Amino acid sequence: MGTFGGALEARKINASDGRLVAEVRGEVETEEGVLVIRRVHVKMVLQASQESRDVIDRVFGMYSDRCPLYRTLKPAIAITSSYELV
Repeated sequence: MGTFGGALEARKINASDGRLVAEVRGEVETEEGVLVIRRVHVKMVLQASQESRDVIDRVFGMYSDRCPLYRTLKPAIAITSSYELV
């Protein structure tokens, strides 16, 4: 969420003060009696103008490859994300 928000801010789209929030859902499986996180989905909700949608779509399309956490975890965990503009 930090990378997405920072990229939006760099493009003059305010993502601070609660305008960008995230809900994260993990899916866990058992492997040899041990709980293992297999999938994570991050749903972000952004309060911004509809006029900004094209810029937000472009940022959303590229932010994950710039995110240190995503790049660290993606070899081990299936990570997806989505956003909703409100």
